Amino acid sequence: MILYHASTLCIENPDVLHSRDKLDFGRGFYLTAIRNQAVRYAERFTRRGKEAFINEYELDEETPEFVTKSFPSYNEEWLDYVALCRKGLPTGQTYDAVSGGVANDKVFNTVDLYFAGIITKEEALGRLKYVKPNHQLCILNGQMLDRHLHFIKAEKV
Repeated sequence: MILYHASTLCIENPDVLHSRDKLDFGRGFYLTAIRNQAVRYAERFTRRGKEAFINEYELDEETPEFVTKSFPSYNEEWLDYVALCRKGLPTGQTYDAVSGGVANDKVFNTVDLYFAGIITKEEALGRLKYVKPNHQLCILNGQMLDRHLHFIKAEKV
């Protein structure tokens, strides 16, 4: 599978140590299978006067020694998992990689209202029901990165 990562750097050897805390799926190396999504994210850097790169990787199809989790939609399980990760709390299950929808601007407004207690979980899920998820894959395990994610190239935006 071909994946992309937007950054201000060319990243030939990614790691999980340089990630920020309290992101959608926790601290890890985030990628997307949607190149245009990575380009839009990289453009945020260029608007701030920084260099931007689209790093391209290939992820091995088979990773049997690692535990992965996929959220195919914005559902209650996704919302609960993102809520715990964004608060920096344990999720109850350890995964080596997690994939699912991005809490982008449209989705984040709803999620933020839910986190603030302004709307109920049911209302948040009702709003998210018709939103088509973007894609993100977060590799949380450095060994999985080292063994199964292969750098192809970096392209300056």
